[in-house]
Order: sequence, then structure tokens, then C-alpha cells
Amino acid sequence: MSNRNVLWTDVFVDELARAGLRAVCIAPGSRSTPLTLAFARHGGVKIYTHLDERSAAFFALGLALASDEPVALVCTSGTAAANFFPAIVEAHMSRVPLIVLTADRPPELRHSGANQTIDQIKMYGAYALWSVDAPLPEANPSALTIRSLRTLANRAYAKANGIRKGVVHINMPFRKPLEPIPVAGDVLEVPVGAEAREGNYTRIHATQRVLAANDEITWLRQLVREHERGIIICGGGLSPADGCMIAAAGLATGYPVLAESYSHVRHDHQMYGGYEFYAGNVPAPDIILRFGNVPISKPLNDLIVSSQAKAVIHISPDGVWSDDNHLVTDLLPLAAANAARALEDIGRGETAFTRQYAALEAATWQVVDSKMESVDYFDGAAVYDVVDLIPPESTLFVGNSLPVRLLDQFGKPSDKRIYVYANRGASGIDGNISSALGAGAARPDKPLVAIVGDITFYHDMNGLLAVHRNGIPITIVLLNNDGGGIFHRLPIKDFDPAFTDLFVMPHGLEFEHTARMYGLDYVRADDRESFRQAFSESVNNRLSRVIEVRTDVQHDLKRRQEIMEAVQQRIAGLGL
Repeated sequence: MSNRNVLWTDVFVDELARAGLRAVCIAPGSRSTPLTLAFARHGGVKIYTHLDERSAAFFALGLALASDEPVALVCTSGTAAANFFPAIVEAHMSRVPLIVLTADRPPELRHSGANQTIDQIKMYGAYALWSVDAPLPEANPSALTIRSLRTLANRAYAKANGIRKGVVHINMPFRKPLEPIPVAGDVLEVPVGAEAREGNYTRIHATQRVLAANDEITWLRQLVREHERGIIICGGGLSPADGCMIAAAGLATGYPVLAESYSHVRHDHQMYGGYEFYAGNVPAPDIILRFGNVPISKPLNDLIVSSQAKAVIHISPDGVWSDDNHLVTDLLPLAAANAARALEDIGRGETAFTRQYAALEAATWQVVDSKMESVDYFDGAAVYDVVDLIPPESTLFVGNSLPVRLLDQFGKPSDKRIYVYANRGASGIDGNISSALGAGAARPDKPLVAIVGDITFYHDMNGLLAVHRNGIPITIVLLNNDGGGIFHRLPIKDFDPAFTDLFVMPHGLEFEHTARMYGLDYVRADDRESFRQAFSESVNNRLSRVIEVRTDVQHDLKRRQEIMEAVQQRIAGLGL
């Protein structure tokens, strides 16, 4: 050790690691030098680096999302910390655990006109679960001071990783020298009475209601026993382990399980995924059990609204409200797997109601499968092929706007496990590539695929630097429809020329040069055969490749509508 900053940050970083921290994302800067070097000296926390703070923050978010563990994030003072904000908003909305460590100038430089000095105290507002302005490192700290530093690290980790996961912000001011330069008079030893303990210094136990009160479980079981016409809807925020339990509950109750593409439930358990085509034709349920977040699918949300169910029950492990239609009759603070486990012995099995849903699901995918062989290539077909060809256990990150909706509609359920992630808390298109790479870093031995649109790709081209810098191979499927294709699904499409000039904003960009600049392979795939070949080669050989699929929005919409009409014709012939 050489000065107070070294002692201070070494203790803090060591305690974070003892609490369980395994990864940190660092953007370069001067004021954060003590923190950066402390992580480098420690060696027990994996370091990921990125030149751009916004991309670094979204990378950390993706890593925490996929690992389900807190990830630390380090930056220097000033607007560097402000560039973390979009990812912090998403982390808060998606309940992803981040520990944000912003370096700051000492108090005497605040509000003084000093360079690169802004007000960083509680700068993330309500988007942080807890904000702390840490004290300055001292020359001769007391045992109490060092103990408070240790407990701060433990409390930060526990708060970020609590029942309601989210963002903790610790603002850490430092005086010069920021480098490990000896300073006369600085005590370099931990005072007696503040030594590290075996394990972490303070163990903070969460009080999660994993089973809830017996009367709530009894009530839920009795309600399901009394109503055989029920469905289970799975949104985002679930885990593969939840899927096993929910699948068993669906079989036991006779309730069809309608699982969204990024719920971690649709794949591996072959749940129902064709509802986008037939939700308007299903028999109305009396009971709806909702697991996870609000559904992406408009037809699925419309089904909830139109069903006039006797009970809409939301299983919410952290008790967070998630119902923009305000139709939930009961919110149960239960872990998803435990709520599902309570229904495993209902013993009802298949019913006439279940068979109707099964017939609709089977008919839908028969039509979709056949149309994929015959129609001109379009964006939905590319997404269908990704799900068909992606190896089991792969990580799939899907961008917002059109891609996540295409995956929900054309991502056929299968019996292979795919780990699907998306930034659906605030649903922004910023930082998606960085989040995808972060998710890949959490599962480094598995193939990583990202499906993004052209505007999403454009927004985070900086994020591509992390591919080779952090050694994360990725196959990026770039759906390029030359602008904001999602707006063609909205009423504003009928108001040209403002629609084209101010909403779609065609850009005419070609992305081959971008891929080459960051050292990625590039392939343009204009038909199904070339796409499937390029994708299989890339994902099976763990290449870093951008596969660009150029599409036309009107063509895409026409093909989608043709398939939907064909499904409706098949359904009409079922006579249900």
C-alpha cells in the first residue's frame, strides 16, 4: 500500500468480492484511478472494459441480467456518470442488480467551477434503490471508519440483490494523488478491530416469502380446483427452473401455458407460442394465472381484457405491480416456482378446454411451417430460422421494437433450451448490442446470438468494440428495413409525407464497413438458403459475424398478413 486511497479502495473492493461480487465493468478515467487499480490488484473479480460509458453500462446490465447476480460499474467523474443513466433506467425497470461506483471530486471542488465537476449526489433519483455519498478516504482512519466501509460494501451488494433487485449507487470522492504514490503521514495498515473476517464481514439475510401464508396457498389451490377453464400466461422475468415447475402445473391443472419468447419458459418445455395468430379465436378462460412481466403481445393482452375472467392472479415474487390494464384481482408475493409447485397435485389433466387450445396451436404451426418453405424471404422468416437453427443452451438476445415482436410471433416453441434475454424494462433501443455482449459474457462457453434492427444497431455501434476487446464471439442478425419499420404498424402510417420524413426516417446506410471496422465478419443474406448457411456456419463455429438481412417493410407486412390469413382459414376449418 502507498496512500489512503489505496487502503480505502482495497478494503472496499475486497469486501465487495467477499460479499459475492464476481464481475466489474470499467470505463477509463482519471478520478476513478484508485477504484480501477484496486480491482486490478484484487484479481478475484473479472474485469470487463469499454471506452464508452453508455455501452459499458449496457454491457454490465446484460451481464447481470444473464447471470442474475450483481455486477459493478465504474466510471470517472462528470458526464461519464450521466452516460450510465439510460442503462440504469432499464436496470431499475427490469429489476436487474447493478452496483454503480461513480468517482467524484472532493467536497471542496463541488460547486466551485472546477473542471469535470457536476452534482453527482443521488443523480439517478428514484431509479436507484439506494444512493450513498461515501466519505473521503482518511489519512489515519479509525477501526469504526474501516468497519463502516466494509458494511457499506456488504449492504450495497445485498440491497442490489434483494427481493426487489435493482441499482445501488455509491458516489466515491477522492483527493489527489489518485495514483499509488506514497504520501507521508498516510497510515497504510487496517486498524485493529477492522480486519477482514472469514467470508464477508456482514451477512445480510433476505426475508423472501417463498411460500407465503398457508391460507393463501389453500385459497389458490381451491380456486384452481373449482375452475377447469383456466390459462397460464408467462411473461419475461422468469427462469428456466421456473419453467419446469410451471410446465408441471399446466399439466396438472389442465391449463394451457401461453409463454412469451423471452420468458425462459417457451423453449425446452414446448409451451404454447402461436397465440399471436389465434388469441381472438380461443374460448374465454374463467381463471388467468400470470407469471412474470406484462405480455408483449397485443392479442394476448386483448385476450386478458376481453375474457372478463373471474380472477386474474399475478404471481409477483417481489410484490411489484405489473398490470397496465389494471385487471389483476389478486397479487400474490410468491416465488414463481413455489406457486407452481403448489398446483402440481391438482390432478385434473387434459380437458375439452385444453384440447381446443392444443388444436389451435397445432394448426397454427402447421400453417407457419409450410409457409416458411414457400413465401419470399422476410424478416419474420429470418427470426423463425434463428430459433430453428440455434444450438441448444445458446444465449439469444433480442432487440426491441420489431425484433422482439417478431420473435414472439415466429419463434416456434421447441424442446431445446434457449436462454432468451431482452431489455424490456423500459424497452429502449439504446445499448442493446452492449447488453447482448454482457449476456454472452455471463455464459462464455455457449453460443451467443443477437437479433437487432437497423436503428438499434446504429444506436450502439460503439458496443461492438467489446467483441474482441473482451473476447466475446457473437452472431448478429441485423434486420435492415431502412428506418423505423415499427411505425408502419401504427396509425401515423397514413399521414405522409410527415410519416416518412419524421418517423421512418430512411437512412440508406450500409453496415458492412461498420462490421469490418470492429473486426467482425460480414455476410449479406438475401434469401433463405444463404441466411441459413451463413447463420449455421457462424453460430456453430463461434464466429463473430454480422449477417445483414435487407428487407422491405411493405413486403414484410404483406407476407405476415398472408400467413395470418392462412392460419385463420385453417382455424375456421377446425369447427371449434
